[in-house]
Amino acid sequence: MLCTAQVIGGDNTYEFLNLPSSARITALGGHLISVQDDDVNLAYHNPAVLNASMHQQISFNHSFLAGGVHHGYVAYGHHQESWKTSLHASLQYVSYGTFDATDEFGTINGEFKASEYAFNIGGSYQLYDRVTLGTNVRLITSQLESFNSLGLAADFGLLYRDSSGRFSAGLVIRNAGGQLTTYTPEQEREPLPFDIQIGISQRLKHLPFRFSVTYHNLQRWNIRYDDPNTEETTFIIGDGDQGESDFQVNVDNFFRHFVFSGEFLFGKLENFRLRFAYNHLRNQELSVDNFRSLTGFSMGLGFKIKRFRIDYGRSFYHLAGGANHLAISTNIQQFKK
Repeated sequence: MLCTAQVIGGDNTYEFLNLPSSARITALGGHLISVQDDDVNLAYHNPAVLNASMHQQISFNHSFLAGGVHHGYVAYGHHQESWKTSLHASLQYVSYGTFDATDEFGTINGEFKASEYAFNIGGSYQLYDRVTLGTNVRLITSQLESFNSLGLAADFGLLYRDSSGRFSAGLVIRNAGGQLTTYTPEQEREPLPFDIQIGISQRLKHLPFRFSVTYHNLQRWNIRYDDPNTEETTFIIGDGDQGESDFQVNVDNFFRHFVFSGEFLFGKLENFRLRFAYNHLRNQELSVDNFRSLTGFSMGLGFKIKRFRIDYGRSFYHLAGGANHLAISTNIQQFKK
């Protein structure tokens, strides 16, 4: 049995910044930068999608990851008409749980905890009728036992929507920045999970369905994992396994950049939604050879009950398990009526 490992993860510090902000994003493959509606959680992934319909929208999200790790996201949106600007503020957190503190001999001397936080603020401005610009700034803190680090990052986004409102395209530069302080004084500053993404979304004219395609890691072509276990093998008799051709390698690497997702929007007010997605990078990195699984796929649903919208997302990471993501959102204005 062979399980491949990640190539993108582990290269940077503050990798938790790549976790999906909401249950909806989890169900849609972990990346979505080209949809603009009243969901304030979308602004974490592309600040240009902020708009007036997010005014006084508040959302609470929590995901249950493997190994007892907990991740959450809380967001609030505000539209300032006099500035023609939409704003949001949010807090992202991840708790890795409690660990045994041991010495070099394995003797347990106590316990310690590890957690990380990101405080986000952002805004968008309608540059033209069809073009919106946005930016996020986030302050990052990381506490791993007695070691602490502080970082600063920024996102820059752009969104285009056609006159019909059915087609939109997004471009975002995520996590541009660096560490302000390292975990130890002698440590060199580590890079952040920098990423450039482009994406499109199209809502069908005669069907309540919208599909989206997101291309991530535009700044880096080769994101394949060089697995030594899959190297060419030569036997005493015969030529053996010659491995993949250059064409197969390039095609596989190309599709690892893509996330394909779809969302059904049922009802006049779109109060019931079904979602699904496929992330090829996740499938290739976390699948187990010779075992079929749903690794790389994700799905979920959302529905509205009176003033509250409930969302659920399920992402399949591995045969051993996946991630469940829950969210509840509402608009404060509805309680003032």
